[in-house]
Amino acid sequence: MKISNVEAVHLRLPEVDALRCDGTQDTLLIFVTADDGTVGVGEVDSSPEVAKAVVEAAPSHLIAQGLRSLLIGEDPLDIDRLWHKMVAGTRYFGNGGPAMHAISGVDIALWDLAGKVLGRPVGQLFGGFYTDRLRAYASLVMPDTAAEAAREAEKHAQEGYTAIKFGWGPIGQDLAFNESLIRAIRGVVGAEVQIMIDAGQVWDLKTALEMARMYESYAVTWLEEPVAPDNIAGYRELSRRSSLKIAGGEQESTYGAFERLLHDGEVDIIQPDLARCGGLTQARRLAWLAHTAHRSIVPHAFKSGVLVAASTHFAAAIPNGGLIEHTVSTSPIARDLVQREIGYRDGHVRVPSELPGLGVEIDLDVMERLRVP
Repeated sequence: MKISNVEAVHLRLPEVDALRCDGTQDTLLIFVTADDGTVGVGEVDSSPEVAKAVVEAAPSHLIAQGLRSLLIGEDPLDIDRLWHKMVAGTRYFGNGGPAMHAISGVDIALWDLAGKVLGRPVGQLFGGFYTDRLRAYASLVMPDTAAEAAREAEKHAQEGYTAIKFGWGPIGQDLAFNESLIRAIRGVVGAEVQIMIDAGQVWDLKTALEMARMYESYAVTWLEEPVAPDNIAGYRELSRRSSLKIAGGEQESTYGAFERLLHDGEVDIIQPDLARCGGLTQARRLAWLAHTAHRSIVPHAFKSGVLVAASTHFAAAIPNGGLIEHTVSTSPIARDLVQREIGYRDGHVRVPSELPGLGVEIDLDVMERLRVP
């Protein structure tokens, strides 16, 4: 069996708010086709145009090649070898960033294809499922007012979510406003629902420490990306001086960056995005990195049902998983792009362990409606 094609398909909503940090406004799907007609699907979380160019670029020389040219004619079941071939072949414009983002989508598609060829779910190819269901937390952009935040929190708590994460949006330097948001949220959900805050890389260390002290009084479960991704010293100080769990890593795309976050930044939770960090192949290594450091790993997954499915298989097939991000965006990319969503009920998602590959199918009508020519 050989790879006969690698296709990158850019999807975009008719209207996109560039000032809104919402990954469900556009996406890049990857389709890897074998010569027997089997197709694997993956997803990239990046600038779609840039990542698409990484896939489609014509070969320049040995270590400056597009991913399609590197993979045509290869055995799609050689997933680990092909991952290293893609990394080496893009070295001139890679070593993280959009090149690794694009590799991530291709890697996910290769795992999906392998599962379909072998008749096994991806999690089983990893070595087996530790659980058949995962606790899901509702994930949404922070609304602009405390009243809106309270309404959203109450709505998702009534839907059965036992954990809700609010991020980005109006979160900023104003301590009083941030406190009004968390006070309103906690006021409607009570003590039983966990609340997480994604600060969106917005604070310096001193502000982050002040905010963390305020959030401690509202029993926030974790504080995510409170400082810039490269502020490793800031992460370390915050981790040492706050009682909150500190989380980060969704922006990272190299193994070394996660090592620094864990060992030098001393974060409690790393959050690799499988559509950025090197796909399932790299995420598997990161799971063991966190496991040996006795830290948690919770994948970031604010995209379509393709990434949610990949993240679900991943989190269910590692010893330190158990929690999954579940975007509640109403975007058709998040809600309609796959025909068979990962099933959610009573605060949990069910792992599609009876289906081959990732267990999802693309709705071709939705894809064509949103496809960028």
